[in-house]
Amino acid sequence: MARRTPPGTRPGLDLPARTERLVTGFFPHVTAPGHVRAVDFGHVLVLIDYRTGRVRCLLPEAGAWWRAAAITGRLDQVPPAAARHLLAAGLLVPTPMAEPWNPPVDAPAPEASWGSTEHPAGLVRPPHGPSFAASWALAAVFAVKRAGPTPTTMHRLTTAVRCAASTCRRPATTVQAVRAVEAVRRAGWRFPERTACLEESVAAVFLLAARRLAVTWCHGVAADPVRLHAWVQTWDGIAVAEPESTRAYTPVLTIGDPHHQP
Repeated sequence: MARRTPPGTRPGLDLPARTERLVTGFFPHVTAPGHVRAVDFGHVLVLIDYRTGRVRCLLPEAGAWWRAAAITGRLDQVPPAAARHLLAAGLLVPTPMAEPWNPPVDAPAPEASWGSTEHPAGLVRPPHGPSFAASWALAAVFAVKRAGPTPTTMHRLTTAVRCAASTCRRPATTVQAVRAVEAVRRAGWRFPERTACLEESVAAVFLLAARRLAVTWCHGVAADPVRLHAWVQTWDGIAVAEPESTRAYTPVLTIGDPHHQP
């Protein structure tokens, strides 16, 4: 059976050969796939691959190379070693012509905390037991996670969130959204699998979508140290049942917001 050739590449060349020819100038044009997002904090540029869930950090010099390539769609200003790494990781892909992509989202650089900043964690056991619906929503999340290879788990989850959001008919109120998030967290305490912000936020979207109620699912990044977080917010921008520290996160991907899709 003949192997399929990835889009934008020439048949008959394996990945190392294609990468080498790109780096040496035979095929100098590249672009960033749509599932790769970038956030620039100044002292670090964070790349998130929403197909695999992998995260890579570029120091300022490498971040400047990424910005330059985003403007031109070419590898001219990227050193060969860095170009090989970005291509091999799938953060850049070859194209037949220059295809510039969106520049990184600029985020405010945080004050240096030297690791001393405290962020509240959900360690307080909820006073009430979980509802059947919330347990079902969490079970659905883990069914999606197990429905394919581990490297594409994040892609399956974001696709499922988009599908759920497409069924909604009206926005959830703050009270409705808070009740959904708290119900999912109660279910998480007794769920046989590890649940964290990613699973909880997706389950909250599922739970509300079952009633055709919409919220915005958010995935963001903060720096010092670099960390990721997922949460839901109402359509008027209120983070649902979140601590004040969530404001430190810059949204990178939002799903379900009718006004803004970065």
